[in-house]
Amino acid sequence: MNQKQWSAPLRYLVLGALVVLLIIGLWYIRSVLKPFIVAAFVAYLINPAVNYLTRRTRLSHKASVNIVFVFSILILVGAPASIAPLFFDEFQRIITDILDLFNQLLVWLVKPHAIAGVSLDFGQMANSLALFRSTFLSNLSENALQLLEQTSLGALWVIVVLVAVHYLLAEWANLRGRMIASFPEDARPELEELYQRVRAVWMNYLRGQILLMVIVGVVFTIAWAILGIPGALVLGILAGFFTIVPDVGPFLAAVLAAVVALLEGSNWIPLPHFGVVLIVIAVYLVLIGLKNFWLRPFIMGRSVHMPEALVFIFIITATVLWGILGALLVIPVAASLAVIFDYLRRRVLGMTPFPDPVPETRPEPAAGRLTVRRNRRQEKK
Repeated sequence: MNQKQWSAPLRYLVLGALVVLLIIGLWYIRSVLKPFIVAAFVAYLINPAVNYLTRRTRLSHKASVNIVFVFSILILVGAPASIAPLFFDEFQRIITDILDLFNQLLVWLVKPHAIAGVSLDFGQMANSLALFRSTFLSNLSENALQLLEQTSLGALWVIVVLVAVHYLLAEWANLRGRMIASFPEDARPELEELYQRVRAVWMNYLRGQILLMVIVGVVFTIAWAILGIPGALVLGILAGFFTIVPDVGPFLAAVLAAVVALLEGSNWIPLPHFGVVLIVIAVYLVLIGLKNFWLRPFIMGRSVHMPEALVFIFIITATVLWGILGALLVIPVAASLAVIFDYLRRRVLGMTPFPDPVPETRPEPAAGRLTVRRNRRQEKK
């Protein structure tokens, strides 16, 4: 039975309404989208390992996904578990030292002091600090319950993220194939090429991010070794690895280096440990400034073919508006939107859809292509 086709204005009206409803729905659930965005980004980071294992071995794509997924979880859980005992005793020592300094400060403030013949009384300040300490200790159980509640909720989201990562790794090729196959046959080659161009943007961004991590790790290793900080190699590797999290990651790495300097001092600098900590902080501020204001915009700009100044503006703006996740994703998202907008612009103006050949990237597993072929055979039948 032949059914009457919708007119072009009606189709455009329905499409516009669906787009508006989709945007409203995403805005309404925006508070729960972050874990799924994180899952998609994690899947994107480890997907090259899945593709490599699939190409280099006789394993199926599903087996490669399971191996890489389990191995990633082992690293995620095992690395903190192996490092924690190394810092636990030092952390206890730092807390003990801080409490001793706090008690000594209270004793000093309680006593009257005279400076240049002027009597100074810090008793009120001592009482305020003592009240703060007692209040903090009395509310410690309540704070612990709140922390436990937040940790439990965070653990649930971690499970959601892990399930979503595994699903995307295993089914993304099929999802992509079915999505492209849902369009008319004559539009599929252009959509496939558009996808490959967007994928090339993300792969180039990943390569740039890895290069940035290596450079930061080497530079910080050399810097800590020059300052004579014990464990410079480990601290440098951690600094490079943590670079994947903008701002917060390098800061945590610097905190670890400062803790080591506070406990161990320098191997050759004849200064008190606190003086070494000040030098470590100064070196960190200089290096992180060079990384944020020059190195990262330069590498990311070259990776996604964007001006360095524009990359810097995007990163700062995204950090202010959306925090760490925004700073991490703004560059590849902006570059992908530029590719899609250029494609739509050229099609609207009646030009060729793409100005140059598709960038070369390693092919993905053929699951998506098999889905397209299967759908084509079904349509012919």
